[in-house]
Amino acid sequence: MKCFPFSYGEKKDEPKGLQSTSGRSDNSTCVEAEVRRSGSELNSQDVSDNGNTESLRRNAIPSLSQRPSNLRVFTVSELRSATKNFNRSVMIGEGGFGCVYLGLIRSAEDTSRRIEVAVKQLSKRGMQGHREWVTEVNVLGIVEHPNLVKLVGYCADDDERGIQRLLIYEYMPNRSVEHHLSHRSETPLPWSRRLKIARDAARGLTYLHEEMDFQIIFRDFKSSNILLDEQWNAKLSDFGLARLGPSDGLTHVSTAVVGTMGYAAPEYVQTGRLTSKNDVWSYGVFLYELITGRRPLDRNRPRGEQKLLEWIRPYLSDGKKFQLILDPRLDKKQVFKSAQKLAMIANRCLVKNPKNRPKMSEVLEMVNGMLESSSSSSSPQLPLRSVATVKASQDTEINNKKRTMDQKPGESNWFVRMWRPKLVRTC
Repeated sequence: MKCFPFSYGEKKDEPKGLQSTSGRSDNSTCVEAEVRRSGSELNSQDVSDNGNTESLRRNAIPSLSQRPSNLRVFTVSELRSATKNFNRSVMIGEGGFGCVYLGLIRSAEDTSRRIEVAVKQLSKRGMQGHREWVTEVNVLGIVEHPNLVKLVGYCADDDERGIQRLLIYEYMPNRSVEHHLSHRSETPLPWSRRLKIARDAARGLTYLHEEMDFQIIFRDFKSSNILLDEQWNAKLSDFGLARLGPSDGLTHVSTAVVGTMGYAAPEYVQTGRLTSKNDVWSYGVFLYELITGRRPLDRNRPRGEQKLLEWIRPYLSDGKKFQLILDPRLDKKQVFKSAQKLAMIANRCLVKNPKNRPKMSEVLEMVNGMLESSSSSSSPQLPLRSVATVKASQDTEINNKKRTMDQKPGESNWFVRMWRPKLVRTC
C-alpha cells in the first residue's frame, strides 16, 4: 500500500534545514530553534477557506522550547553504538522516510539497564522528510496515551556524512497489524485479538480527536501504522502527516492531500478539506480489513476484487453472502454474528456525507458495546446496512504508486509527477 502526497494551490516555500553544529548542547539549541523557525509544522500548507490564519496560529501546538518535554536528545555516535553502526543485520523496517533499526540504549531511569528501541533514520530525500520529522517531534513530544507509540527521543546531529535526523521510539516486537493480516504471516490473527485491536485503535483516535485541548487529525490511519507491543496491545504510529484540526468557528482545514490510496475519505481526496471525519472513514476501511483479511487496494487480485469497498458491497445485504467475504483463515461459523456487528459499525463510518459519520468517541462506544454483547451467545443477529457508495474514478490509474501533485487555479491537468517508493517493512 503506497502513500500519495499531492497538493492543491500554490506551492509554499520549503522550510530551511538545520544548521550544522558541533557539540551536543549546541545541537539541542539548534533543534529547538529549528522548530521555532518552522512554526507549527502541523499547520504547514494548512490554510482555512476563511483566511483566518491568526485564529489558526492561536490554536497551534506550542513549539518544543515552549513546553515541558521528556524527550531525550541523542547524538549520532550514541545511535551508531546502539545499532551496530546502523548495520543491516538489525534493520527492521524500510520506507519512504528511511530505514528503521533495532537498537539498545541505556534506560533513563536505570542507567545500568539497557532497553530495546526502534531507531528511524531520515533518508536524504528533501524537505518533505524533514517536515515529517519535525511533525513527529511536535506531536509525540506532547501527547501520551497507551494506544500511541511512545517517542523516546530524537537526534539532529552532524558528522562526516552531513546532517543526521533520527527518531527513537519504543520497540514494538509484534510488528504491524498489516503484517499479521497478510498471507506472509505464519499464523493469522485470532478474531478475539482483531476485536481488541479495533478497540485499541479507536481509543487512540478518540484521544487525538477529543481528549486534549487541541485536536490532532492523524491523516494516515492504516493497518501498517498500527503496531503491536509484547502483550499485543495496538498503538498508533507514524505521525509525520498529522495536522491540527480546524480552529474554533471553522469547519475544516484545507491541506495538501496526503495519505494512502484506499484509506482516504472521498471528499478529502476531491477537495483537500480535512476534518476528523477523514480518520473516521479510514477506520471504517480498517474494520473491513479485519473482517476480510484483505488490503483496501490490491492490484494483484482480479479486476473486480482489487478495491475492497467495491468488492464487498454486493455481499452485505444477505447473511448467506456475507460469510463469503469473511477472512477464510477464520472459523466463519464462530465469528459470523460478531463480524456482522463489526461491519455495521464500519458502515456507519463509511457514510458518504462526512457530517453523518459518528465521532470517534461514538465509534468507540459502539465497539465496546459490540464486544460486550458478543460475549453473550444469545445475542440476536442484526441486519446490515449497505456500505456507502465510494467514488473511485480519481484513483483508477494510481496503480499503487506514491504521487506528488500540484494544482494551480484554473489548471485541469494537475498531475505533475510520481515515483515508486521502497516497500515498507514495518516492525
